[in-house]
Amino acid sequence: MSAERIPIWRVVARLISNTPGRYAASALLWVTIWTMPLVIGLVAANFFDSLTGDAPGWNLPTLVAAIWGYVLARIAVILLAMRAHSSLLFRTGAGMRRSMLRWIYTLPGAQPVRETPGEVVSRFRDDINHTVEAYDFTVDLIGALVSAAVAVSVLVGIDARITAIVFTPILAVIAIVSRLGTRIRRYRKEARDATEAITGFLGEMLSSVQSVKVADAERPMVGHFVELNGFRKKMMVRDRTFSAALEAVFHNTVSIGTGLILILAVDSLGVGGAGGLTVGEFSLFVYLLGLVIESAWVIGLFLARLRQAEVSVERKVELMRGADWRDLTASISLESRIEIAHHPELAGDDTSPLVSVRGLSYRYPSSGMGIIEVDLDVPVGSFVVVTGKIGSGKTTLLRAILGLVPADEGELRWKGSVVDDPAAFMVPPRATYTPQTPKLFSMSLRDNLLLGHEVDEEALRRVVETVTMGRDVAAMVEGFDTLVGPRGVRLSGGQVQRTAAARMLIRSPELLVFDDLSSALDVETEAELWEGLFAQDPTTTVLAVSHRRPALVRADQVVVMDAGRVVARGTAAELVRSSAMFRQMWGNDYPTRKVHSKDPGSGSPV
Repeated sequence: MSAERIPIWRVVARLISNTPGRYAASALLWVTIWTMPLVIGLVAANFFDSLTGDAPGWNLPTLVAAIWGYVLARIAVILLAMRAHSSLLFRTGAGMRRSMLRWIYTLPGAQPVRETPGEVVSRFRDDINHTVEAYDFTVDLIGALVSAAVAVSVLVGIDARITAIVFTPILAVIAIVSRLGTRIRRYRKEARDATEAITGFLGEMLSSVQSVKVADAERPMVGHFVELNGFRKKMMVRDRTFSAALEAVFHNTVSIGTGLILILAVDSLGVGGAGGLTVGEFSLFVYLLGLVIESAWVIGLFLARLRQAEVSVERKVELMRGADWRDLTASISLESRIEIAHHPELAGDDTSPLVSVRGLSYRYPSSGMGIIEVDLDVPVGSFVVVTGKIGSGKTTLLRAILGLVPADEGELRWKGSVVDDPAAFMVPPRATYTPQTPKLFSMSLRDNLLLGHEVDEEALRRVVETVTMGRDVAAMVEGFDTLVGPRGVRLSGGQVQRTAAARMLIRSPELLVFDDLSSALDVETEAELWEGLFAQDPTTTVLAVSHRRPALVRADQVVVMDAGRVVARGTAAELVRSSAMFRQMWGNDYPTRKVHSKDPGSGSPV
């Protein structure tokens, strides 16, 4: 996030401009709510003057009817205003949430956010609500100012000199907020950070129950949670207490100001006699004075909410890496669906590799590690395996090819044509990807496989059989409707991996990209899985990271990486003769033949 301070006034103005018609209607209704009490003041003044004979007045039945008419009209206006304004607030909050989510999904797929899921949820929930709260106060501010302006115009007609003194409490409130603005921001930021720390830690702790138990770390984890919660309590109490104290200061400032004004004006506002006010005028003056002074209280609250909302806006923009406040407040139609942009087809050359990269490089900013000037060809119908020691850049290579991290330099071609935006192009039905740790959702197995894709039952069963998971599904009581639990906790590691593989195949991709898919599979199941993939379609093209022998022996090309560079390539049989690193990884049991997908003995490649 830039060190430049976000202009919170412009943020609020941008949110208002996104729905000008709806906002104008809502503001008009709230202005009506704020100005309607002026009618009561005028009716009361007329009533008192009629009692003293200073002016003709309404009889009692007429007065009662007028009051009841006012009450019913005010109820109707409040109901309309609440309905219109609640819809407006929902649209504003939902629009910012949609902007944040859309921006996050434009970030590199492997590095969308730095924050934990709990912290992200906190910013989507609480920080949005705090920003909407400041936005909400704008209609009260407008209503209070209009009400005060009308009241002042009437007060000037009664006594212009005393009316001028009315603005003293307003100036005092503004001065208080200006003086304490930095502290308001600091207290709110510390309270939000403390809350975020709790939600982030709680989310991680609940998702890592198994790790906590096997490490016998329940007591220290709970102790740390208690410590975080104690700190949050301290920060929240301080923030809430300070906010309540400010509201009390604003309220007391205007109340004391009203009393002082009346004391100073006691001679000028004498009731009756030569040059004095009538009883009705005096009651109207005191009543309108209260309305004007109340606007000072609203101004103070609004300015305080702006300072607090400024913190929330900064935190949301920080989550949207590379964005600024304009991206957060962009106008978005909630009625329309988010259309996923599909990259147009490229003119392909059937003689060229399906995927070809030249000079591909990427380094992680935090560590400087990554890949350096990698060249790689993946022909149609081939099985290419990338292998190497831990930290050699295998996963980074796959991510850079798929656009999940932005390459620093290099060129990617698809069937001979240059791909300018890999992140948008390398998606189904061109390419599908399963990472080292596949992610499943807390839904049924069917929903995890389809993810909104429409496939008939027979096709679904064929895909599941292809990845050797047919027996597993048959053993499940509810079959495809079995709930897998959060992150697939009710499935074994191998079942999770094969579910992810089936999810890829359902989309009929041209390129299958696996990152150590078979790490949780036994050798026999892995051999069956590879056999099933290639038996389904002879043009199946696979790019995989693996160190397992079934994959290495079957591969048409093995690419050995070290320190981010390709140091050797060839078949497994060739590499045991030419690459010392490969021999070290393989061990003493060298492969003596290459197993092809059409080889009848390929079910047992080792």
